[in-house]
Amino acid sequence: MTRTSVRRRRLVTAVLLSLALAPVAGRALGAVADGPAADPSTRSHVVREGDTLWSIARATVGPEGDPRPVVDGIRGLNGVDPGALVPGTRLVLPQV
Repeated sequence: MTRTSVRRRRLVTAVLLSLALAPVAGRALGAVADGPAADPSTRSHVVREGDTLWSIARATVGPEGDPRPVVDGIRGLNGVDPGALVPGTRLVLPQV
């Protein structure tokens, strides 16, 4: 048997194995994504450059609301430090 045919056989085996395991991997990833953040009633916010917990909470409660409980709720739900927000992070917002 030549090296080329052995390599081709290994490649075909790897592709077929990948195709066979793809549905199983998809279901496993879907189970992870169906956590609490996938609940349609749960609000979330994607952190942008310059966002602070205070600005996110102020936008959540509006100009007349008190943002302090929302800031505490965001910290409790997400375990974030106020000075360590990373742009692109999805934060779960508390129910107001």
